[in-house]
Amino acid sequence: MDLPSSTRPVTRLVSGRETRDGAGVRLVRYIGTPDLDRFDPFLLLDEFRSDDPDDYIRGFPPHPHRGSETVTYLLHGRMRHRDSMGRAGLLRAGGVQWMTAGRGVEHSEMPEQEQGLLHGFQLWVNLPAAQKMVPPRYQEFPPDAIPEESRPDGGRVRVIAGTTPAGTRGPVTGIAAEPLYLDVTLPSAARFRFPLPRDHRAFVLVVAGTVADAGGRRAGARRLALLGPGREVRLDAVDPARFLLVAGRPFGEPVVRQGPFVMNTEEEIRQALADYRSGRFRAP
Repeated sequence: MDLPSSTRPVTRLVSGRETRDGAGVRLVRYIGTPDLDRFDPFLLLDEFRSDDPDDYIRGFPPHPHRGSETVTYLLHGRMRHRDSMGRAGLLRAGGVQWMTAGRGVEHSEMPEQEQGLLHGFQLWVNLPAAQKMVPPRYQEFPPDAIPEESRPDGGRVRVIAGTTPAGTRGPVTGIAAEPLYLDVTLPSAARFRFPLPRDHRAFVLVVAGTVADAGGRRAGARRLALLGPGREVRLDAVDPARFLLVAGRPFGEPVVRQGPFVMNTEEEIRQALADYRSGRFRAP
């Protein structure tokens, strides 16, 4: 039996900050605030959740990105998107879009209510210096392309990125941060265990219910729990719970950021601004 010291403890609980972004979209931001500027390799984590269209109907008009990746995962509602490369689509509830902005792309995201609710998350993941200027690419998958693993205790694990010990592999691949991204649902009193590389950073965002780490520290709904070092995650469902477990390899590189541009030096930021103003983010 593993000793408790081998498990990753909750080292910090973070409450999100209400903010507005895009054209006034109401969000709760967990990473990318004065309380938690970043958690290498993660740069930003937003939750949008509302049954009031006025909170998000104006969406996110065209805006640029360079040097990072954006991950949009929906639980309810839809997201229409269009970009400067001529790509357009509709992300539906249960689906995911992993966009590698690389050297630069301009896109818009317009959320839509479905059955009275919009609920989802956007995560920004850094790119290492060697990949800041790769060509932009998308990995976008509908709900039925996200594999779901059923647990003997009645729990469910949707695997967006990474591989479970049972061999269930998420569809998102080829990402520099070697990420794990799971959507986990547990019944009351169930225990969830998952091995992780020791050098990966990991966090849990509790969507509903309450979970506790091996030492009994609890995290309730809409709290971000940063996990410390260890060989595995162990979480107990205090009551029926749902959470996102996200982990990735840190890069340990300088981060210089201005809005949606994430580079390693101030000079690279100035170049990104100049390239965007001169129209170089648009397809030829």
